[in-house]
Amino acid sequence: MLIIPAIDLKDGHCVRLKQGDMDQVTTFSESPADMAAHWLAQGARRLHLVDLNGAFAGKPQNLAAIKAILKAVGDEIPVQLGGGIRDLDTIEKYIDAGLRYVIIGTAAVKNPGFLKDACTAFGGHIIVGLDAKDGKVATDGWSKMTGHEVGDLAKKFEDWGVDSIIYTDIGRDGMLSGINIDATVKLAQASTIPVIASGGLSNMADIDALCAVEDEGVEGVIAGRAIYTGDLDFAAAQARADELNGDPA
Repeated sequence: MLIIPAIDLKDGHCVRLKQGDMDQVTTFSESPADMAAHWLAQGARRLHLVDLNGAFAGKPQNLAAIKAILKAVGDEIPVQLGGGIRDLDTIEKYIDAGLRYVIIGTAAVKNPGFLKDACTAFGGHIIVGLDAKDGKVATDGWSKMTGHEVGDLAKKFEDWGVDSIIYTDIGRDGMLSGINIDATVKLAQASTIPVIASGGLSNMADIDALCAVEDEGVEGVIAGRAIYTGDLDFAAAQARADELNGDPA
């Protein structure tokens, strides 16, 4: 079970939002690269980046900060990024810059042909981000709700070579209200694509609950606000997950 620290980027800073609201922002660091180095030193095995400006603009916006993070961690751990990825050229540039995975969210829902082309061109590097509320997928930085069920989309994507799905419960994101275990497991059972949970991670009880369902296809969890506020000790959480799943670091 991977515990994956999130670094959300807004105007070049490391921030956290509440429920995806750009007006409810807390800045945790002026230097995202220093934050990346911190999580690496704490034992992170992967980093999760979100270009928040890019998600709303529909194109990359925090390139300087992203490049600084990649320089800070080098090739020691893989880095994944989502936000504003709408074309193959952007994916190619990001992978060439050192990103291991790119996360396609809105474009995967609105333009599935693009996702299929991305998986064909960049096999092993594509993660789909499905953000949902009450089981329905949202797009465009969570500003628009669709009628798509997350499970139906997962089934559609499973033969295309998607590496994994990041499932975010919008209602819980940034709220420290606990992971939606039932919805995450339901999605993991709906297809053969591994699922990474996101939204609401708050304490060690969440880690225990996630480890208990790892065999259902839940391979990791994004750690955001809780590890920045101190509600959850990241290093202790990863150690706990390793202990529960018999995977010593």
